[in-house]
Amino acid sequence: MIDGVKRAGTDEWEIPVGYIPGMRVPGRFFLSEALGAILEPGAIQQLANVATMPGIITNSLGMPDIHWGYGFPIGGVAAFSLEEGVISPGGVGFDINCGVRLLTTPLTRNDVAGRKDLIDDLFRAVPTGVGAKSSSLKGSAKSLEEMMNTGARWAVENGFGVPRDLIRCEDSGCMKAADSSAVSAKARQRGIPQGGTLGSGNHFLEIQVVAEIFDAPAAKTFGLTQGQVCCMIHCGSRGLGHQVCTDHLKILEGAMKKYHISLPDRQLACAPLQSPEGKAYFGAMAASANYAWANRQIIMHTVRQVLSKKFNIDYDDMPLVYDVAHNVAKIEEHIVGTTREKVCVHRKGATRAFGPGSPDLPQELTAIGQPVIIPGSMGTSSYVLCGTATAMERTFGSTCHGAGRVMSRTQAKKRLSGKEVAAHLAKEGIIVRAPHENAIADEAPDVYKPSDEVVGVVHNVGISRLVARLVPVGVIKG
Repeated sequence: MIDGVKRAGTDEWEIPVGYIPGMRVPGRFFLSEALGAILEPGAIQQLANVATMPGIITNSLGMPDIHWGYGFPIGGVAAFSLEEGVISPGGVGFDINCGVRLLTTPLTRNDVAGRKDLIDDLFRAVPTGVGAKSSSLKGSAKSLEEMMNTGARWAVENGFGVPRDLIRCEDSGCMKAADSSAVSAKARQRGIPQGGTLGSGNHFLEIQVVAEIFDAPAAKTFGLTQGQVCCMIHCGSRGLGHQVCTDHLKILEGAMKKYHISLPDRQLACAPLQSPEGKAYFGAMAASANYAWANRQIIMHTVRQVLSKKFNIDYDDMPLVYDVAHNVAKIEEHIVGTTREKVCVHRKGATRAFGPGSPDLPQELTAIGQPVIIPGSMGTSSYVLCGTATAMERTFGSTCHGAGRVMSRTQAKKRLSGKEVAAHLAKEGIIVRAPHENAIADEAPDVYKPSDEVVGVVHNVGISRLVARLVPVGVIKG
């Protein structure tokens, strides 16, 4: 492990105050020895930098998928006092509410294995790639405004889903703090044509099969059964969210001087939560998060349309398990010391993992805990877990969000051929479609940490509990 970092328990490590000057709290991260061997020193430096931010509470936290990012490490979590704390776009990310949802079906592996026609139909129906424009939604300034203000509910009310879908979305698919007036004209221009599109990068749509059940009661509650075909959708707020982050980073860089905030990394540009600049960013971020929930809702509706036509399935037989956000800052109540307080939790490449009894969960899930969806990497397993009381006590109800990269996209393109990766996956029974070969090379399984090792850490530490393992049979990459 890195010099100066101390073991704090099994798969648990501490960055002590003093590791770098100005730390207000220790850093704490969760990592196995195997994952520690490929840990980037820069990610730990970033976690220490986060610990210097005003108003931070208890620890800066890193999940086992931790790797270097912009400002916060990806896989970074931090909670801030509402009175003394700050909000930072670097703690949320450029793809605001990049998140994932899981849809179940009554189909089995035999229904979908080797079905290139199915993957081709989905690839045609869901626009992918950089700058992709919607094929199912006639975007307008009015519809964009409503998407930013009401999120997934706008999509459902306009025919892209059913009311039950909203119950199974984090925050019912809408942050009420959204302030669309803080979203620039340029961000709006980018957002109007992109509702219902997958985008590029690590975004994907996968047809998967439930290969293993670890927790039968939880799986039953979530609606998962052995051998069942599911669809996983991973995407975010597209160009709108990226532009919101870009716009407000410039504003908050200026605010740092105004509020006399000095930090070791300018990428941590921030403003007090109660300041005009902080409130404007929070409102614009929430509006972008709502847009992302509407976007995933529209994509899911498109998937249901394809599956319904292909297999004569009723929409009621394709329920949503859950939808979780990965990149977001939210006002939540947590136990701090011995008191319950409202705090602002930044999750950058991290997932909410609320435990049993949480009032923020729908009634049918309160006895089990929140579904946690951890995607694999095109050729590797994805996992469904559930939130725990331990997560509520130790990580502000947070866990990992995926496998975590170990190779940049530039390195991947130099070392890997998209054509060869696709051919290798085809031999394993996985059909891949993408806008171009580089999109496949960028996201090859080899460029990520082993997903089973990552979820093993959060299960062993107790910040989420394994429920089911899913394997891909068809993949559409952005």
